[in-house]
Amino acid sequence: MTNRLAQSQSLYLRKHKENPIDWWPWCDEALQTARQLNKPIFLSIGYSSCHWCTVMEGEAFSDAAIAEYMNAKFLPIKVDREERPDLDSIYMQALQMMIGQGGWPLNVFLEPLDLVPFYGGTYFPLEPRYGRPGFLQVLEAIRRYYDTEKAKVQSIKEEIQGYLQQAAVLDPAGQLNASLLRQGLETNTGVVSARGHGPSFPMMPYAEVALESVRFALQDTKYDALQVSTQRGLDLALGGIFDHVGGGFHRYTVDPTWTVPHFEKMLYDNGQIVEYLANLWSSGVTEPAFERAIAYTVKWLKREMTAPEGYFFAAQDADNFTNPTETEPEEGAFYVWSYSELEALLTPEELAELKAQFTVTADGNFEGKNVLQRHHTGKLSDTLETALAKLFQVRYGTAPESLETFPPARNNQEAKTGNWLGRIPPVTDTKMIVAWNSLMISGLARAYAVFGHPEYLEIAANAANFIVNRQWVDGRFHRLNYEGQPVVLAQSEDYAFTIKALLDLHQASLVIGNGQENANSPLPIPNSQLPNSNFWLEKAVQVQQEFDEFLWSVELGGYYNTASDASGDLLVRERSYVDNATPSANGVAIANLVCLALLTEDLEYLDKAEQALQAFASAMNQSPQACPSLFTALDWYRNHILIRTTTEMLTSLVTQYFPTSVYALELNLPEGSVGLVCSGLTCSEPATSVEQMWEQVQQIGTRA
Repeated sequence: MTNRLAQSQSLYLRKHKENPIDWWPWCDEALQTARQLNKPIFLSIGYSSCHWCTVMEGEAFSDAAIAEYMNAKFLPIKVDREERPDLDSIYMQALQMMIGQGGWPLNVFLEPLDLVPFYGGTYFPLEPRYGRPGFLQVLEAIRRYYDTEKAKVQSIKEEIQGYLQQAAVLDPAGQLNASLLRQGLETNTGVVSARGHGPSFPMMPYAEVALESVRFALQDTKYDALQVSTQRGLDLALGGIFDHVGGGFHRYTVDPTWTVPHFEKMLYDNGQIVEYLANLWSSGVTEPAFERAIAYTVKWLKREMTAPEGYFFAAQDADNFTNPTETEPEEGAFYVWSYSELEALLTPEELAELKAQFTVTADGNFEGKNVLQRHHTGKLSDTLETALAKLFQVRYGTAPESLETFPPARNNQEAKTGNWLGRIPPVTDTKMIVAWNSLMISGLARAYAVFGHPEYLEIAANAANFIVNRQWVDGRFHRLNYEGQPVVLAQSEDYAFTIKALLDLHQASLVIGNGQENANSPLPIPNSQLPNSNFWLEKAVQVQQEFDEFLWSVELGGYYNTASDASGDLLVRERSYVDNATPSANGVAIANLVCLALLTEDLEYLDKAEQALQAFASAMNQSPQACPSLFTALDWYRNHILIRTTTEMLTSLVTQYFPTSVYALELNLPEGSVGLVCSGLTCSEPATSVEQMWEQVQQIGTRA
């Protein structure tokens, strides 16, 4: 017997279709039913690859006694946070206010009339454990409280509603000066430098700010930005967070040493990390482990995460089955190795070198097995690459050079019944999320510019073409695609990240350019059928126009998370500026506006960027550690550069790292010059040598 979620397109919602709980999806009918029955709403938000969401689904949400009480006393609603990040953001803020922390599954109880929460938590165990009450006890206590303590419930609701409304309307007072930029760069570099005692997260928006700040060579600061940036790259490329056998980065590590990951792989992490490692390499830190990590991540992306239509899948679970008869999957089983396995698979020489270069012991580092983490930098030897290829063949059942595509297991049933030649893989969530695809497109475009592999640009362009051609319905941009069907109106991160991806493709494509292919280019020319750079710029302008029309806040400045005609079920209409695992939509959007101003010579974009920055100035002054992407945007606003030069010069310039510059092809330079360096309404004197041009770039780009 299944519930309403059986008809959902969301993999996360369908995972709950056989729960005895009478789940509703978030919809007008569900909200109206709760009001008619006067039942408090139990709202549970999660996502398909969330480990503790999976645990709670198999425990509390599958329990008959809990379901009986839940169905009688509450109106239960399930939401996929990847479908509705706007709902997730609001109720996560409320939860953090109530209990001081957040996480998923996000479980909150709402008053049905106004949808304001009055109690919440994350994972609730079936029986009392981990110092937490059993879930049935929680439900009984909450319903008693709701029925008998109306005044207290109302007081809590008013406090939460007031907090949310205040957070949504910021004081625009504050100076956007050099002092604020320095404070933001230094503070956020410090966030990356901190090595605590708990889990280790990539935190890519913070790492990007640290790398940007290297060029300023800030004095009187306790942080060495170059060292901090490099160390973050090494943690990622050498650590157990990277899948050294199959490629791709896991979500985070559960320890401070970057050793044992939480094994889910998210597209958004991988896109950002590819871009960061490419930027780090182009800044002069040419560590071979960075190049290998990018190359193997692209191999994983092509093999396991790319649909035939060209777009990228969303995520892979942390858990997988070890045999088809299991009822519950095991965390990390697809990725780890027992010592006895390694002894049986590898020659004594290979095992000895693996032990010397990786964390491999008889006792293991994860439940008696081994997560591979590198001890040393540098290029791996042929012996080690051969050993890792043997492990790949055991995992996938085929040698790496013979496996171009690996079909996804789209649900537990497919995982358990598939004809796998190697291990049973984790489930892959095959939905297409525009924002996450765009982050990967940006990473691939930058990796192409830096390393010159045509495949990187081709893969990026194919995904971008899918978005451009398939994600508009009746003239409106849509966030998701389920097997060819676009659904859910796009939100601010979809617009902002897509525009950035299109601009990044424009910059990368300049080197193949506009019918001006350069036979002497150090970058191999990709498929000649790819759109030229002007195409991507034109598309970016079009998407920006729609973004401005439907999400720009005329009264406050900045962009709302959702369009005016898609916000009726929200407590407040937020403007996202806080960075999490992904950069904030407004931070990226403001930097895009500066880029568009430079590339189109339309200064209205620059005016809009200033308005948006001013809208968040108080937050930047008071909580700089919360919004690194806004400081990236401020850096762009204060230090932007347009370099006009020839095709020949572009091929070498795009491989360099200068974070607030964009390039334009210029066929009519003054005689004897190699380029014009411009900022705002002024240009420096024509540069007659590369050295002079870079001196101008350095001077303008660090003036603030």
